[in-house]
Formats: sequence, structure tokens, C-alpha cells
Amino acid sequence: MKLGRPALKQLQKVVYPGPCQQYQLLGLAQRYRAACQSRRTYASISAADLHFGQPVHETHPHLLRAGEITPGITAQEYSDRRSRLAASLPDNGIAILASSNTKYRSGAVFYEFHQEPNFFYLTGFNEPEAVAVIRKVGASADYIFHLFVRPKDPKAEQWDGARSGEQASLDVFNADESGDVNHLHTLLPPLISGASAIYTDIVKCSGFGRFFRDQDLVPNDFQKMIKNSKVKPLKPLMNELRILKSEAEIANMRLAGKFSGRAFTNAMRRQWTKEKDLGAFLDYDFKIGGCDTTAYVPVIAGGQNALSIHYVRNDDMLQDGQIVLVDAGGEYGGYIADITRSWPINGKFSDPQRDLYEAILRVQRSTVSLCRESANMTLDKLHQITEHGLKEALKQLGFDMTGDALDVLFPHHVGHYIGLDVHDCSGYPRSVPLKAGHCVTVEPGIYVPDDKRWPEHFRGIGIRIEDSVCVQDDSPLVLTTEAVKEVVDIEALRN
Repeated sequence: MKLGRPALKQLQKVVYPGPCQQYQLLGLAQRYRAACQSRRTYASISAADLHFGQPVHETHPHLLRAGEITPGITAQEYSDRRSRLAASLPDNGIAILASSNTKYRSGAVFYEFHQEPNFFYLTGFNEPEAVAVIRKVGASADYIFHLFVRPKDPKAEQWDGARSGEQASLDVFNADESGDVNHLHTLLPPLISGASAIYTDIVKCSGFGRFFRDQDLVPNDFQKMIKNSKVKPLKPLMNELRILKSEAEIANMRLAGKFSGRAFTNAMRRQWTKEKDLGAFLDYDFKIGGCDTTAYVPVIAGGQNALSIHYVRNDDMLQDGQIVLVDAGGEYGGYIADITRSWPINGKFSDPQRDLYEAILRVQRSTVSLCRESANMTLDKLHQITEHGLKEALKQLGFDMTGDALDVLFPHHVGHYIGLDVHDCSGYPRSVPLKAGHCVTVEPGIYVPDDKRWPEHFRGIGIRIEDSVCVQDDSPLVLTTEAVKEVVDIEALRN
């Protein structure tokens, strides 16, 4: 018998073992039995002998605790996320999401796979070629979760690694219904025809295979299928769900920040002569220190290279007497850290470098202190306060701050939201009051062109100081504190 969702949730809360064990205890072992030869029973199957397309607790207990689908995030939390989405849908509405595609560099050489964040947020499923459909049942907050995936295929898996398959969609990822993603032509129409409204962003992008891909502006199969339906964008609903982070999400971001911050401090201890060597060290130390991978292409900018905000060539020499600006971070359980530090390549700040650095650091500390709900701030307000602070500090250092001076010297916003994405919840306004659970960056920077308009001893210096911060009720939680930033601490690392 299949338990209803309320009963299932209650048992999950009480029992809460690993995903495979969970269903055994819930009396759903017949799903695995159906997948096995008739002479075998579920009890004869060791979960460790099963092969999935991503780690599960039974196969990777060193990565996942019992009950977790992805590091730090439990099956219950994923279920709760889908419930919250369902509650925001109209009666009998559905949401349709597609996974990321495998992207190829050339021929059969592929890039590292990165799952589509909204799909990942709702499912925890980390394979390509999958579609999730969440259908609200009537006017209640209940829903039916469909997960269509690639079927098990021994020949394909010999080349590309294990697939989780349809059975695991039910038994590990808690789908109510599953199916072969190659049969979307027959699987989706019944769901679409019964929907009062369809929330999806697939029509705006090219997904996997021919089903969703743009075909020279000719309507693709999916667009034809939803032609006469009431279609609305899903992104605004997902942004509202994702913008406030749970305790588990914050814990993952704190780990990403801790591991990444330690790597930064370790890098500052050493003398570097090449940008690429410093970048390679950080990539290694992020991963060896506990991160799963790097969060984004890093900026390793020595000297005047730091005047380019997104300098990523990272192929220059590092010269004695210069400042190196490093913008980098690691990722843990899908959640990122975003850090920028600027330090002297020879380990000792010159007087102009120290003066400019400490001016920026004072402003950064002040802005970080306002990342609390009780301060009634928005990211835009924080930016205005930061601009004022930088302007006054630069005046004290002899800068002429008339006209467009600040726009030239500080050309970017002081912060953005972070989470599963480096720029999380794209399109979510910076004018919304910050609340406990918002996670943001605070990153003032000054980039002085080699121009007679500016004091000579500051020309060619680019400095940015950035931390990842979680907003709390009465105080900020700095997620990246292990990356030292005080002048005395930076210089002490070489002594």
C-alpha cells in the first residue's frame, strides 16, 4: 500500500534514516522488489551494492548523513520546499522544471556538469536529462511530484557512469510518480491538459535534447504542447522560496566560507610569482580543505590587472611591490562562498597601499555591521551608505571627489544575494528590506586608474574587500571570517 503524504511526512520525522532504509521502514520495499529478479527479496539487497548517479548515504556515508539527499539537506527539507511551492500555485496548477544539459567543449569532451539551480533546489537530483513536474492537488497545499529521468542503461553507464534511474526517483528522491524522460511526448500531455495554469521557465531557454531546444525559432515540441495553456513564469515564485535561507542552507554556506577562507589565508602565507600558480593553489586548497569544487572562475589580478573588475585571464607575472586582488570561492553541497581579498605580493604594505586599504576596510566593516534585520536596510541602502563612506575617506586621502569621481573609482554595487548561485535569485530586487535569512556579499572596492586626475602615489592600485554575510535579527553572521583581512594579520603571516 502507498502511504499518503501526511502519514509519510510524520514517519519521516520520526524515523529519518537514509533514503533507501527510509522506504524499507515505511513499507514501500515492494518498489525495489519489483525492480529485482522474482527469486530475490528486498532483504537480500544491500544498498551499498546499488548504483546511483550521485552519492547517497548508503554508498557514501563519508559525504552524506542518514536522511540527507545532498550534503546537509535532508529528504524532509526537499519535500518541504516542494510543499511551499505547491502552496503558492493556484488550484490544480503545475510547475514544470528541466535539469541542465550536458554541455560540450568539443566533440565528446564535456564541461563539468552543474545542475539548474531551481531544479536542484526542489529535487536534489543532480543528473542531466530530467524533468520535474509538481502538481498541486485541488485547493489544498498537497501536491504530486513527478520526476522523469533517464532509465538505467548498462551500456551507456559503462561509458558515462551510473544513472539513478526511474526506481530511485521513487525510492531515493521521494517522487510520487516517475517515468522515462525519453517518453515526455506521452507523459506530459495528461498533466498539462488537467492544469489550471502552468508555471515554467523552460520556454525561455534551450534545454536538453530536441524536446525543449530552440529549433531555428520554429516552435519546439514543448512550446506546441503548451500553446493553448495558461503559462506563467516560474522564476518569481522560485525567487521568493529561495531568497530566505534555512538553517541547513546557512550551515552549508558557513562550511563553504570556512573552507574557502582558510585557503585564502594559506595563500597569503606564501610568496607567488605567477597569477596562475596562485589560482592553482586556491583551486587545490579549496577542494583538499573540504569544498566540493570551485564556485566560479576566479579573479587573480596582480597590479593594474585589478582595475578590471572581472579580470580572469590570470596569466600575468606578479611583481614585487604590487597588490594582488583575488576574488574566488569554493562550493559545498551546491552552496557557494564569495570572497575577495587584496594583499601585498611581498607581504608588506607600502604606505599608500596601507592608507587606501585601511580606508576601504573601515567602510567594509561599517557596512557589514548593518547586515541585520533590526537596522531596516536594503542592499540599495547599504550601497548608498558605502558610497558616502568611501567618498569621505577618499577626500581625506587627497582625492578630488567632484563630478563622476566615485562612479569611476567604485563602479559596481556593494553587494548581491548569494546561495546556490553566486548571484542568487537573479532579478530579485535589491530594494527589498533585508531580513534574517538573507545571505549577501559586502564588497566595497576602489580602482584607481593611471591618470593625472588622481593622486600619483595611488595610481594603478585596485583593492576590493569582500565577505559573504548572513543577515540575522540583531547581528550579522560573517560566513567567511577565516580569510584574514586586518593589515596586521596579513603582514604577520610572512613573519
